[in-house]
Formats: sequence, structure tokens, C-alpha cells
Amino acid sequence: MGVAKPSKAPGTVIELFAGVGGFRLGLERAGWKTVWSNQWEPSTQKQHASSVYQARFGSDGHSNEDIEKVLDDFEAGDLELPDSDLLVGGFPCQDYSVAKTLNTSLGLAGKKGVLWWQIHRLVAAKKPKFVFLENVDRLLKSPSSNRGRDFAVMLRTLSDLGYDVEWRVVNGAEHGFPQRRIRVFILGIRRDLGISNAVLLKTFGEIDATNHFTFELEEDPEVISDEFNLGGKISPFQNYGKFNGHTVLTKKVVAPKHPSPQTLGDILLNVDEVPEDYFVSDSKISEWQYLKGSKKIERISKSGFKYNYAEGSMAFPDLPENPSRTILTGEGGSTPSRFKHIIKQGDRFRRLTPVELERLNGFPDDWTKSGLEDEAVTDGRRAFFMGNALVVGLIEMVGAQLAELAISD
Repeated sequence: MGVAKPSKAPGTVIELFAGVGGFRLGLERAGWKTVWSNQWEPSTQKQHASSVYQARFGSDGHSNEDIEKVLDDFEAGDLELPDSDLLVGGFPCQDYSVAKTLNTSLGLAGKKGVLWWQIHRLVAAKKPKFVFLENVDRLLKSPSSNRGRDFAVMLRTLSDLGYDVEWRVVNGAEHGFPQRRIRVFILGIRRDLGISNAVLLKTFGEIDATNHFTFELEEDPEVISDEFNLGGKISPFQNYGKFNGHTVLTKKVVAPKHPSPQTLGDILLNVDEVPEDYFVSDSKISEWQYLKGSKKIERISKSGFKYNYAEGSMAFPDLPENPSRTILTGEGGSTPSRFKHIIKQGDRFRRLTPVELERLNGFPDDWTKSGLEDEAVTDGRRAFFMGNALVVGLIEMVGAQLAELAISD
């Protein structure tokens, strides 16, 4: 499902929050050359993601250090960083993730959410032509006290750096890929280039658009942070939009139907290739069924208030004729779970293997199997990587559109 690589390299890339290299893999397929990357995970002693990244791409131009310290050294003149045409990053999304409810999400005030300002620092210093970022779509609605405030701050601060911004919520399955992974793509184009910021609309198309909405966003970021949509229950940001200077134009778009979509069944290993420990014992099936089923559970809040917690039913097993559900970081391990995938192959139930998870995101088989010096990576960690990753083919599609702009510029 790849796109044609241009005969001329469109430009160079700096990649932040690189993970195991999904952005780089997609962009290289579209002709781009990554010249510097950074991957650092503060919560773990062993830097497995960085190790996998270096094992696949080499260590030249790669940094495995806290990005804040890197930029401190750069601004102090103790470190050189290359210029680039394109800066990319799937910046940490824990504060916006579906793993937390909105009323507990901290948004930009969260420990990892503030890493947005490290992106801001590097964009301000290097002024690349393009800035291409990815996050969970919950970002458009965060925080719960004033929906959309965090995204409004990002738009305003990117605009103040000289960028027009376009965004699009993208579901991988709607564009032919085998996973229903929904993310928001954010694309900044430096205003002085005079390029129309409709790249994401052209890349992913639209057959219908509703809820057109226009409003001004002229206040300073500090005012926006304090006052934007204060007390609002609904974010003004739809699944597509642009911000040019001071004006937000946003609408709800529907993507064209893909002519040949892939499904979960398309990426499955043959049953004889699956390790035995991925099959679920008969004694555990009922527990999996219970967790996947609908239920009402009486709970008591901290204040002593009793309430019923309700969950709807989920498919059991996951159907191979449909795209898969979104891979979450907790996909690994044999413990029964509501959110892990489980399929029936032949007459047995089983979990998905790391290779199948890699295929759902568009990575080559065994991409995450080992790190530097062939150090083995556990299956649980490999599943975690794929829960944090992105659909590589979507990045390739955007990279191809950007390549056309960069080559013609």
C-alpha cells in the first residue's frame, strides 16, 4: 500500500520522541532523509525503544537523552543540532490518552504534556519549513474544564512562530489499513513559504463536510490558557481545520470509502506459526468472555456515594473480517483483559503475537524483536511499543504530499 518515492530527495528530517521509528520509516519510504533523532523514556532504566531504533537505523545522529537537557546544551552553545526541512514527532500522549478519563487528564499541565514546550523551543530555534506532529484525538477536547484549551494554546504558539496550521483526525482503517487507530495529525507550514495549508485534506480526502465553524483566536497564549472555552462542555474543534494567522476554520469531514481495505484476518500468522503460549486454555475462556461482555458494577466513590459503573459488550472473539481495534500499550501478557485482542483460529482462541501487532501498524515483521547487539526484547515490551506506535502507511501518505511541496518549493 506504499506510494511512489520521488526521484529527488525532498529534504531532511529531525524526529523527536522517536519511539521505535514509525515516523522515520514512513517518511523514508516517501523519500525523506532523517538527519537527527531523539528518543528518551524517563520512566525506565533500560532504553529499549532507543535500542531498537538504533538497531534498525544506526546510531549516527541519534540522541538517547532527555530532550530538555539536549536543548539546554544546544542553547548554551555546548551542542550543535542540524538544520532540517521537516520536524516531526508523536509527542507523548499520556495526558490526553483514552487510558485516562477526561476529568483526570492534566493536559498541558501534565508531567509529559509539558514536553510540547520542548517542541516549541526547537521549532523556534530551527524554523523548519514544515512541522508534522501526531497525538491522540482526545487532544482536541482537553482539558475537561475548558474543552479545546490545550489545542488552542498549541495553535496560537505555532502561529506566533510564523506557521499556518492544519489538522485532521485520521482513522487508519478508513484509509485501507487493518487497524482502527484514530489519531490527530497536526501540520504546520511556515507562512513565508506562501504554501496553502491543505496538505492533510488532499492526502486523506473528503466526501462530506458538516458543522462548519469559524472563530478568531487572537489572544496571547497566557490568556487562552486561562480563559479559552472556560466551563465549556463541547470543544469547538471539529475533526478537521486550519488556523491562518488569527482565524480558525473547522468542520467535520468524512473520508472517502477505501476501495480495498485490509482486515485483521489479512495480517494473521498461520496457526502452525503461533507459539503455544499464545493460545488461551479452556479454563480461562469464561474469564475473557466476562471481561468482554456488558456489565453493571456497583461502586462507591471516595465521598461514599454509591453508583453503578456500566460497560457495553465488546466483540468476542475479535472478528477477522473487520479491521482490528486500536492496539493499547497493555496488549502484552497472558492475563485476561477487556482491551486485549483475542481471536479464534481453527477451534482455539488465542492472543495476537508481536509480529501481528507490528503488521497492524505497518512495520516489517520482527522490527522490535531485538535492539543493539541483538539484545532480545520481551514480547510484553514489543506489544507496549506497538501500543505507542502509529500507522506507518499514514505517515508515508503525508510524507509523499509534503515531498511534492518541498521539491517544487
